[in-house]
Amino acid sequence: MNISKKEHVKNLVVGCGLSGMVVAERIASQFGESVFIIDKRAHIGGNIYDEKEPETGVTVHRYGPHVFHTNDKQVWDYVSRFTEWHPFMSRVKAVVDGTEVPVPFNLNSLHALFPRTMATRIEGKLIAAFGFNTEVPILRLRETEEADLRQLADFIYEKVFAGYTMKQWGLTAEQLDSSVSGRVPIRIGRDDRYFRDTYQAVPSEGYTALARRMIDHSLIELRLNTNWSDVKETISYDRLFFTGPIDEFFDYKFGALPYRSLDIQFRNLPREFAQSGLQINFPCNYDFTRSVEYKYFMDEKTPHTTISREYPCAYSPGQNEPYYPIPSAENDALYRRYQQLASSLPNTYFLGRLASYRYFNMDQTVEAALQCFAKIETTLNWQK
Repeated sequence: MNISKKEHVKNLVVGCGLSGMVVAERIASQFGESVFIIDKRAHIGGNIYDEKEPETGVTVHRYGPHVFHTNDKQVWDYVSRFTEWHPFMSRVKAVVDGTEVPVPFNLNSLHALFPRTMATRIEGKLIAAFGFNTEVPILRLRETEEADLRQLADFIYEKVFAGYTMKQWGLTAEQLDSSVSGRVPIRIGRDDRYFRDTYQAVPSEGYTALARRMIDHSLIELRLNTNWSDVKETISYDRLFFTGPIDEFFDYKFGALPYRSLDIQFRNLPREFAQSGLQINFPCNYDFTRSVEYKYFMDEKTPHTTISREYPCAYSPGQNEPYYPIPSAENDALYRRYQQLASSLPNTYFLGRLASYRYFNMDQTVEAALQCFAKIETTLNWQK
């Protein structure tokens, strides 16, 4: 499509990440309407984009590791239309005092770091207070009056959470919204899986292949390397689905919403494996937060390997990508001012983590996009 002045499209989708692709697929396949997608990047898929590393043949996730996990069968069944799955249950380790231990912190972590007698005593107290195979937020554990449990909570807070938080957010744990530390669980059990969802997997041919199938429809047209600012004055539409930063859409009318970004550095190494598992976190050592070895995802058999290291940094528009909204009462209040503006626009829908100023898992992203489509479908049916 050659976009010229007064060009009109039925449905315009800004952003070819998960949110944009889901609504585009639904509108094209269910309404039989044309959809035009634009994306500023040179590839489809947004942050789930993956590709083969040329030197090693390892499938790497260019924007950090992604495991699709959900308890929502409707979401699972929908995404399964576009891919076969390679079952994968992620196990993450953190280096604590030089020892790799499972995170979230659990009984295996406890016994790896504490003397046997002490670990056994604390385990008994944890089970007596909270039960076996349960989770307790670290803030709740820090409030306990039992000395051993409070000491454990302080240890985990310092060794696993506080240092990682400072690197990740550029703020101390105390400066962040309390919901962040409130979500940090201690697991009173020996389940080492990072996620506990019913469905956990990665696409058997990769996320990019999934994305390609999702938008493979005769009514969907795509233009890459195209910014919203390039077209917003020269194109009209019946519906707009915007998945970019909501403050950018409104030209930063109330000021910029802050984000954290990542400098992800990839390294190819001339050996079969570089680390003991997919992801190793470094809460208190080095400047990077985690190291990821991607061949573990698909159990790829290659003589060499590829890892990435993630260095959190400030977001700078035009220089890097906005990854994480920074949770605070002040930022939430600013977002709600933009949200109020957005709600007044007819036939305009704001989707995804950037437009919603929330960090969504992939299944939450898909669910929100499906719900958006369902509301439009209900409205159209009612009008008929």
